[in-house]
Amino acid sequence: MRRTAQLRSARDLGSAIGEARRLRGLTQAELSESVGIHRSYLVAIEAGATVVLLDRMFRLCRRLGVEVTATLPDPASTDQPSGATGDGGAAQSRERDT
Repeated sequence: MRRTAQLRSARDLGSAIGEARRLRGLTQAELSESVGIHRSYLVAIEAGATVVLLDRMFRLCRRLGVEVTATLPDPASTDQPSGATGDGGAAQSRERDT
């Protein structure tokens, strides 16, 4: 069964990692050891209480068999999600007419 989760915060990411870990029957100790991080760090990640370095996030996802994808906006679209300010901490690229 495939499941898609929208990740909008560190807490969302942590919840998704914890859910994937539990679905695979792994303990926090087993997962953290297999990817080379401290169990206490994994606890903080799952709680959304820390920022995860991308290389560690990808190691966790690979170990859990989780596919990471990004949905990029259509360049022709000017719609922003409700409440978007354009500076939500996400990397952005802008085209300029020169």
